[in-house]
Amino acid sequence: MPSPIFTERYGAVVAVLIDARRVAGLTQMELAQRLGRPQSYVSKVERRERRVDPVEFSDWGAAVGLEPGALFVQLTERLGR
Repeated sequence: MPSPIFTERYGAVVAVLIDARRVAGLTQMELAQRLGRPQSYVSKVERRERRVDPVEFSDWGAAVGLEPGALFVQLTERLGR
């Protein structure tokens, strides 16, 4: 069984997070500052070297100006549900 971080479904999570950051017009550094994290945290998430938990997913959404529910809707749409 592949590592959960490398599954197609988790790839959809990362794609939604990256798209949200880009649509917000933020660099990795700007997002990291909003999250109170180092830039390397954002980079590792986006390169699928670090998995995000539900709280981090919610925080990411808030940092890019989205309600967590809106970010989750984007994810479910990407997953075709």
